[in-house]
Amino acid sequence: MNMTSSISPEYRATWQVPAMEIALWQGKQHDYCVVIPVINEGERIQNLLERMAANRISEIADIIIVDGGSTDGSLEISRLKSLNVSGLIIKKGPGKLSAQLRCAYAFALDQGYEGIVTIDGNNKDDPEAIPRFIAALKEGVDFVQASRFLPGGIAVNTPKSRDFAIRYIHAPCLSLASGFKWTDTTQGFRAYSRRMLLDPKIAPFRDVFSTYELLAYLSYRAPKLGYRCKELATARIYPKGEVPTKISFLKGNLKVLNTLLMACTGKYDAK
Repeated sequence: MNMTSSISPEYRATWQVPAMEIALWQGKQHDYCVVIPVINEGERIQNLLERMAANRISEIADIIIVDGGSTDGSLEISRLKSLNVSGLIIKKGPGKLSAQLRCAYAFALDQGYEGIVTIDGNNKDDPEAIPRFIAALKEGVDFVQASRFLPGGIAVNTPKSRDFAIRYIHAPCLSLASGFKWTDTTQGFRAYSRRMLLDPKIAPFRDVFSTYELLAYLSYRAPKLGYRCKELATARIYPKGEVPTKISFLKGNLKVLNTLLMACTGKYDAK
């Protein structure tokens, strides 16, 4: 029996979702989807999709890419189709990562998916873990977070400053504030249940979530509301040399810390 919870038109009308274009949609085939946010990832997104194809991810979940405005030609439609991508959403409205995620999550919930896995498009995470994320969702977990720091996890070439900030600032603060023991809170490899994302007390579809706010907020809010959370050991491997990241060293990291403070003090909570 399909137990998908419907969205009331009244509640759906309250969502703030950036303008977007559906550039590719081949239809819903599975109960779960994998959302991949990208912007100018070049060969990295191609390599990730090839790894996902090798792991036969499209046999258990639909793959949906949400693009923040790429100009590098890396999302050619015929190529995406050949790599089993079901959908390509292009964000047209303002905002960065959280705005992209709001586009993709609103689309996925409208399509009736039971859960959403998100993995960054920069090929730092190993997609072999995706079936374990989906298995956890099927078992009733509402929020599954990847962790390179759990026993069995793998962290390679993580910048020392980032390693320190995650271990001794970001994860401890969110753990203390949320009441759940997090170990790896800044990365976007995670999964959410439909029922959690549709909770008006969480209300993820708000314009306040524009850059990285949504990630910190959900790590804080979901445990506070009693949702079942779990971390899974995964591999996160940075390439040698230049670090593929959208966060600038000074301004970007200061904004991440400010976002952390806002989340941990309830400033993003739905009123």
